[in-house]
Amino acid sequence: MPLTDHGRIRKQQFHGRLGVLHHRLLHRKLRQRFPAAFNTRWTRRHWLHASLFATLGALVATIVPGFSSQLPPASQAHATLPLSLPPLSVDAPAAQPGHQWEVVQVERGQTLGALFARMGVPVEVMHRILERPGNREALTRLKPGTELAFALDEQGRLRGFRFDRSPTERVELHVDGDEIHEKVHERATTTRIAVTSAEIEHSLYAAGRKAGLSPAAIAVMTDEIFTYDIDFKDVQPGDRFSAVVEETWRDGERIGPGRILAASFTTGGKTYTGVRFEYEGKVGYYTPDGRPLKKSFIRMPIPYARLTSRFGSRKHPVLGTMRMHKGVDYAASPGTPIMAAGDARVQFVGQQRGYGNVVILDHGRGHTTLYAHMSRFGKIRQGQRVSQGTVIGYVGSTGLATGPHLHYEFRVNGVHRNPLSVTLPPPEPLKGAALAAFRRQTAPTLAHMQQMEKLMFADADAGKSGGKADKRG
Repeated sequence: MPLTDHGRIRKQQFHGRLGVLHHRLLHRKLRQRFPAAFNTRWTRRHWLHASLFATLGALVATIVPGFSSQLPPASQAHATLPLSLPPLSVDAPAAQPGHQWEVVQVERGQTLGALFARMGVPVEVMHRILERPGNREALTRLKPGTELAFALDEQGRLRGFRFDRSPTERVELHVDGDEIHEKVHERATTTRIAVTSAEIEHSLYAAGRKAGLSPAAIAVMTDEIFTYDIDFKDVQPGDRFSAVVEETWRDGERIGPGRILAASFTTGGKTYTGVRFEYEGKVGYYTPDGRPLKKSFIRMPIPYARLTSRFGSRKHPVLGTMRMHKGVDYAASPGTPIMAAGDARVQFVGQQRGYGNVVILDHGRGHTTLYAHMSRFGKIRQGQRVSQGTVIGYVGSTGLATGPHLHYEFRVNGVHRNPLSVTLPPPEPLKGAALAAFRRQTAPTLAHMQQMEKLMFADADAGKSGGKADKRG
């Protein structure tokens, strides 16, 4: 055999012996790592133990998953186990009678009687509630959105009734048979002073609402403060106003329209200012120097009327003869209210020949006014003091009249004057103690309003002044 073949055989024998040694060494290491039971030949006892452990393992694997859903995860700090509770009894006790209040809101056009009928309360109970002092006025003038609360017992009988008598009073009534017990709760309110200014873009009303004024506050400006000085039909875009308003708040809500303490209005390049002042029970609006804004007389004592006959000589429409017409005639629908032209004392109320139903007012300082052909009189009597604007009667056609109208006369020391052109006496300005009190009371209000106007309109005024300066230059 060649040498090369002999060498190859020796090499194969060497690798065979090396493999046997490696196998023995690995077997020795495994024997050292595992328990003795695994290193010896298993007896019948070993196989019995192994079968027992295998059976126990199978049982555990079957039972443990059933408990796993009831055990909380290891990551949770606590768990809530669902517990089955007994069903609620159908005969659970009801709330105590009169302890549950049902609140209802008054809807537009809804009456108190309709609300009580809706709650199943007899009308007799409602009348007993209205008979209590102070309740009728509050409950018969309900506004949409007003809240009323009813407490009924299990038989549907009224046990309690709750409403707001005023912004500061809440009345709670407890009904016990024929008796009604009343408890009044005072509701705390706060007063805030708000200052607002705005420039008119489209209309005064829209600008006023945008500035936060209520419709009632806007009406005070137009119909009370500036009614004698400004014709609001002529208001233009660019005109502006400011107002200081005293607001009442309750539970975070503004209640009531808020009365205007001061207001200014700029139109046609002129600014008018009015300040509210109360002195000795009388309230009015004055200029900043203490002169009343309210004029002594109003030219037209009847609203929305048409002038049909002027002052002077004319042919009488009934008698057909020429005679002096000592006043002016205003045509209006029957029943239109007639107002006192100024503060006065009722000198006469009754009938006078061709005048029919007539009222004569004495305004003092020799000034009197006469109102004739009334259909009926207002709630006035002879000798009574009336304020300007008080309704003294209603348009009619009594006496010598061809149709419903008001015949109005103005006299100075017994002499008839043309009501359309007579120079009316100016109102008396404040003097002495009244003027001093006026200055103390109104100074802070005027300062607030002037400060607001500077903030709101300073840039606009500067722009206008600059524009004029540039134009002149």
